[in-house]
Amino acid sequence: MKAMLLLSDTDSTHILILTIDTAEFRKYGKEMVDIIADYYENVNNMPPKSTVKPGYLYKLMPREIPEDPESFEDIKRDIETKIMPGMTHWQSGNFFWMVP
Repeated sequence: MKAMLLLSDTDSTHILILTIDTAEFRKYGKEMVDIIADYYENVNNMPPKSTVKPGYLYKLMPREIPEDPESFEDIKRDIETKIMPGMTHWQSGNFFWMVP
């Protein structure tokens, strides 16, 4: 059996439909749950505030949906090296804020 993923760009001019074997889908889904669990276990060791300038990610992203999908390893690397530096970790015990 295959699972189907539908990707579309912002103006819906490009639509990409990927099919993935359900065994792979389960494997990658479980890996993603582990990544999320690891994040929550280690969030207090991360800088609570973003370490990059606003807009930095826009320059790193492709302008169009790729013709061929990236590997899951590449996606995980992008999350770690491109997405996470721009995050504000609200759930960190090191993040202090004020409610008026």
